[in-house]
Amino acid sequence: MEEKLQRILVPVEGAETDTEGAALACALAKKDKAEVLLLYVIEVRRNLPIDAELSAEVEKGERVLAEAQRFASKIGCNVQTDLLQAREAGPAIVNEAVEREAQLIVMGVPYREQFGEYCVEPRAQFVLEHAECRVILNREPLARANNQRA
Repeated sequence: MEEKLQRILVPVEGAETDTEGAALACALAKKDKAEVLLLYVIEVRRNLPIDAELSAEVEKGERVLAEAQRFASKIGCNVQTDLLQAREAGPAIVNEAVEREAQLIVMGVPYREQFGEYCVEPRAQFVLEHAECRVILNREPLARANNQRA
């Protein structure tokens, strides 16, 4: 029996893949009338306190969330937004999914190569390995990644 979605978590970071992840989450949410939460994580360097005043990063995060929220509104999806500070984005995303009781995490991820082979970025890798709920990675098309490198 398929579990009904109540909450979908969508981490955003200001990448082109954010809108695609949000669009996919919104499409999935409409079917079950689920909530969509857009999450921006500010990674705080270890030499700073976790609650350090990082106004430039907070401003960027608020801008990214506002842009993603505008996009979601255009496609008829009501979303909530949250911005938090953490040492690493991956564990913060997993913890937030647990705290918010999300049944699904939808992440847009760029196409990246390391040593000539495709590799999943570290935050997405952590989420894949540790999330208690389902995870959908929406990787950008290879053609677009190649165009950006050219």
